[in-house]
Amino acid sequence: MSYETRNIINKIKKANLTGRGGASFPTALKWEMVKKARGKNKYVICNVSEGEPGIQKDYYILQNYLDTAILGMETAIEYLKAEKAIIYINKAYFKKFEKKLNEVIRGRKIEIFEKEHDSGYIGGEETSAINSIEGCRVEPRLRPPFPPTCGIFNSPTLVNNLETFYDVGLIVKNKYHNKRLVTINGDCLWTGVYAFDEEMTVEDILRKTENYPKFTFFVQIGGDAAGVVLNSNQLDCKVCGGASVTVYSVLKHEPFRLMKEWVDFFVKNSCGQCTPCREGTLRLQEILISKDKNWTIFSDILTNLPETSFCGLGSAASIAVTSYIKNVLLLLPSGKIKIPEADKKMLKEVFSL
Repeated sequence: MSYETRNIINKIKKANLTGRGGASFPTALKWEMVKKARGKNKYVICNVSEGEPGIQKDYYILQNYLDTAILGMETAIEYLKAEKAIIYINKAYFKKFEKKLNEVIRGRKIEIFEKEHDSGYIGGEETSAINSIEGCRVEPRLRPPFPPTCGIFNSPTLVNNLETFYDVGLIVKNKYHNKRLVTINGDCLWTGVYAFDEEMTVEDILRKTENYPKFTFFVQIGGDAAGVVLNSNQLDCKVCGGASVTVYSVLKHEPFRLMKEWVDFFVKNSCGQCTPCREGTLRLQEILISKDKNWTIFSDILTNLPETSFCGLGSAASIAVTSYIKNVLLLLPSGKIKIPEADKKMLKEVFSL
């Protein structure tokens, strides 16, 4: 093991690098957990599932900085003395970058595994990814045990997002400057993937990219499905988790249709393992399309999903809708947003505003 590899943990700690897959778990701590875990073989998984709408950072890395991400993976393999690394990638990305990927991994202890086409968003959850690679049903595992001690083939396994490995590669090159990739989407001119200092606020990002709207708007940060919704007075916060900012014009998006789009995503992508997520999201969908909407039951389901769901998908299913109702829908004047007054009155009562 080279001196550079032995010293990599100290450099990752100094950089305060956290995982880029959404959970923001300290990267050095996860690597050390796998290093200390007992097991004949150890494995590295690079998660390139990127299944949430509105996030394209992994695509951007595959297109522009794959060599640096591979350097990060090889550093992990050497540090952990891993048997091999597996790139777990969604089918669309593999089809686009197959030739490039095969060229760059040639002669290395790295393999490619295509994410199952019908595994959906949940297929990107780390234990679901492990199940997929093992040929098991694609659904989350009960934890503990956690992958660093018992992952693929019951062996210690490091699972990191592609951007995390890209950042490790930058650290190895002494080119890491505490930046993270942010995807900007929606009702704005300059969409795309940008690199920003981690301390920049949402407002700073929109102004720096000349995407701060002149019209009445709100944003969704952290993905177009599970991201939190904020009004234009709440932008003094950092982008965290899955880094994206999507701008919405208030007048352009019909409220109930927008909420249904968020709920539809979770109905479609539920693995069906647990009742709260499988049935709860379906009930939300039914309420949104019904003529007489029962907002009390709607609120009860939103409250219970995070507390009773088996995994993060069910927990995240309520974030966008709840934050949209509280931060946008009920705070705007009636002339700015079109919903029946009876519904607005009931929503205010149910959501205690």
